[in-house]
Amino acid sequence: MNPTQPETVTSPVEEPLRDDPITPRIRFSMAITLLGLLIFAIGAKPVWFNLDRRPVVGFVQISVFLAGLAIICLGGYIGLLTLWWGRERTITSDIGARLIGTGYVVCIFAGLADIFGMGTQAFPKSPYFGPWQASGVLIGQGIIALGFLLLIPFHNSRK
Repeated sequence: MNPTQPETVTSPVEEPLRDDPITPRIRFSMAITLLGLLIFAIGAKPVWFNLDRRPVVGFVQISVFLAGLAIICLGGYIGLLTLWWGRERTITSDIGARLIGTGYVVCIFAGLADIFGMGTQAFPKSPYFGPWQASGVLIGQGIIALGFLLLIPFHNSRK
């Protein structure tokens, strides 16, 4: 290096963004997650959309918010898996991916406990989404959140 010439330093902010294969996948996963959030909100709080027709939470409403939760899980999984692009996944990330699925299964069985015959209402009565089912769904969502946290790639960017 010549000491009379000033060193030119380029920062990553000044460089133009390139279209890599990761960007469309991240956008797709965000769109899927937002769609799932909309469906989840319609199922959880139909009053916000003027769709509430019953005073209790019924089978259709439970099914809609569980379908929305499934789409949220799918979109989040696609997005976080994309962040591992070009790197080998760790055991921790594999455990996280399995926890996402396990948490969703817990949500399904807790939310539809009356349908499966494990809830507080017997079959002739309409399904009831009570405090026990809500607690089970919240526990399942906590497991899903833990799975997402374990799926985040914490790798060293300085190689």
